[in-house]
Amino acid sequence: MLVPIWRSVLCSLWICALILEFGHCQGDAEEPKTTSGKKPKAPKAKLGKETKKGPRAVVAKAKVKATAPAQTLLTQVLKKGRFQRVGDTLTVRAGDALELRCKGTPVQWSVPPYLEEDNEGRLRTVQHQRYGMLSLVNSTGADTGEYTCYPMYCEETDCRKEYDKAVKVFVFFADPQELFVPSSNYYEVIQLRTNWPTRLPCQVTSPGAAVSLHREFPPSEVPVDGAEITFSTRGGFTIHRPRPQHAGSLYCVASLGNLRQASTKYMLIYVNYPMAVPAPAIEASSSSLTAGDNLRVSCTVVGETEVAIDFTWEYPGQQIGRPLYTQEIRTPLAGGPGARQKIQSVLLVDEVREVDHGTYTCTAENLQGAKSTSTTVQVAAKAKLKKKPQ
Repeated sequence: MLVPIWRSVLCSLWICALILEFGHCQGDAEEPKTTSGKKPKAPKAKLGKETKKGPRAVVAKAKVKATAPAQTLLTQVLKKGRFQRVGDTLTVRAGDALELRCKGTPVQWSVPPYLEEDNEGRLRTVQHQRYGMLSLVNSTGADTGEYTCYPMYCEETDCRKEYDKAVKVFVFFADPQELFVPSSNYYEVIQLRTNWPTRLPCQVTSPGAAVSLHREFPPSEVPVDGAEITFSTRGGFTIHRPRPQHAGSLYCVASLGNLRQASTKYMLIYVNYPMAVPAPAIEASSSSLTAGDNLRVSCTVVGETEVAIDFTWEYPGQQIGRPLYTQEIRTPLAGGPGARQKIQSVLLVDEVREVDHGTYTCTAENLQGAKSTSTTVQVAAKAKLKKKPQ
């Protein structure tokens, strides 16, 4: 009986050994098991280049997202603590208060010139922590105009206006008795410049007023075609290409409901404005003279007709009070685009002396500016006659 038991024990041990060996090999072939049904984490790759000092970790820099500057906002404070964002224009009844708030720290305000000069304490500006405030009480039609808020850029104690971020609003203070912004001038003189648009303010206090342009002598209404002459409730009438026929005494007429009023009169004076600064050319009759000779120095400018040019001279004889003798010659030029002329200023020096030796400078000036040019003249002493021997 002992032999079968021993054999059965031996067989059992051999079977167990086979099972363990089979399980070990099977485990090597299978993927490692995970817990909770999650996949195993992949091994972290080494970052950086390997050097003699060992691997160096490379840290990625965090990207800083650029933020746009805060937009400047302009709001009107209404009753009962309500706020309203304003547009390009705003209408307030004359006599009512105006309160504007502008987001920014700090800000600076710009108001119509009349209000800057004479506000009688009605205007007040206050800077709060996050916004600036402008308040106006006892308003009148004369307060009509543009109100601007400028955010300020400050570095320590140095601050400057940020003009590109300014916000503006044109405020009409509607006055049922005054359709035009009051003016202390009965006549206002305005130049009609050929190279620049001319504006007749004719500023109304209410955007609903109908405005027309009139000539005083002979009495007539000036046509406003929207091209040569245009009108804006904020800027008045604009003559885009002034001509001589636009000159004279003009005024505006506004009507609203049953009210009709005339504005200040504007005296328009036509000025043929030059296109550029004059370019003078100077020439002397001779650059080398002998005492006793006569000298002519001419200064020439070519430009548009009907353009005034002033000539001034600097010459060596001024130092001893030598009088200035000049003559001016105008010659029309034919051909080329537009009417042109040649203007000459000639400096005459009779019987030059040694004191007339030096630099002669001519300056030509028009409404655009002035320019100078110079030349040098040498004067030699007159040769002395040798006495004949007796």
